[in-house]
Amino acid sequence: MDTSSVAAARPAGPFSDLLVIDLTHVLNGPFGTNILADLGARVIKVEQPGHGDDTRLYGPFVNGQSLYFSFVNRGKESIVLDLKADADRKVFLNIVRKADVLAENFRPGTMQRLGFSYEALSAINPRLIYASSSGFGQTGPMASYPAYDTIVQAMSGILDATGFPDGPPTRVGTSLSDLCGGVFMFSGIASALYDRQKTGKGAHVDVAMFDATLAFLEHGFMSYVATGRAPGRIGNRHPYMAPFDVFEARDRQFVICCGNDSLFQKLCHAVARPELATDARFADNLGRMENSAALKAELERTLRGQDASHWLQVIHEAGVPVGPLLDIAEAAALPQTAARNMVIEAGGVRMPGNPIKISTYADPAVRPGAPSLDEHGASLRHEFAAVTAVPDCAGR
Repeated sequence: MDTSSVAAARPAGPFSDLLVIDLTHVLNGPFGTNILADLGARVIKVEQPGHGDDTRLYGPFVNGQSLYFSFVNRGKESIVLDLKADADRKVFLNIVRKADVLAENFRPGTMQRLGFSYEALSAINPRLIYASSSGFGQTGPMASYPAYDTIVQAMSGILDATGFPDGPPTRVGTSLSDLCGGVFMFSGIASALYDRQKTGKGAHVDVAMFDATLAFLEHGFMSYVATGRAPGRIGNRHPYMAPFDVFEARDRQFVICCGNDSLFQKLCHAVARPELATDARFADNLGRMENSAALKAELERTLRGQDASHWLQVIHEAGVPVGPLLDIAEAAALPQTAARNMVIEAGGVRMPGNPIKISTYADPAVRPGAPSLDEHGASLRHEFAAVTAVPDCAGR
């Protein structure tokens, strides 16, 4: 497929005038650049010779496509470049000269060894936004430390804080650190682009998965600041509000969230247990937190008498936040999911949609799929073939 065909298929969006060089791989970086592509940017994914992005080899596979790769690389163009070979370096630098953004998630020092540091590339394109996302960032004693999502979850404290008090530390059920890093990479790029409108100058965006995960700890960090100790694992309940937990009905579990005394009183009347609202143990949130186990036992003694569907209806009608406990298949099938266009098709594969809805742009239910390896290599080499008199970053 040539690049003009890709341009025709690319959705319109606020970043439609941007050219992005995507040197990222696996999940962290591609997730951030995928947001740019979803919002209209032209994203050229530069892949290494051989098999390209490692995730092209990761399952699960549908019709020979890696979903791991497809989910975060839709709508991008692919070119294979050997960044150590002179001819490919010249093509790469010609793209750099026209690019608005370069994103990379190599281990710190890799781009510098290739001669493509921020300082070197900004010398030939001062307006370039150069975004680096890594496990621990570009500075500090652990900058060169290798990292995958689970390592960062373990070292940030979130793995230790997840699970039940009598159970082991538990990894969050998604690659949270990778995804947080990708979201903050996107945020940093968008912020630097906004600043460039005022200054005319590019910038280096430095994002660490560790920093991103630490920033998401919130409640756990509050407890640490307040007590000086790491909080223990508390399962599904809220650390500061009760009842705010998963509860057992006759047939399945569901969730009730009471964030204040008024909601608790409404809940007690909805489940026909008005005496709980006047019980001295549960009269205010502090008391309910101190007696959370007893309160849960009292509520479940009643809740186990009816199916969850009954309680979902009566508690919702009482104005108390309540929701079913769904698996992924059930969540994907919700009418709300369809109404928000959160399951789309890209390249013949169903995948999560774009959560950013902007009133002035369409949110297509069908989007361009992920590219095959070097699918656009020939047309991109032709487009960026002209070599200027400026030497490359290694002085060649």
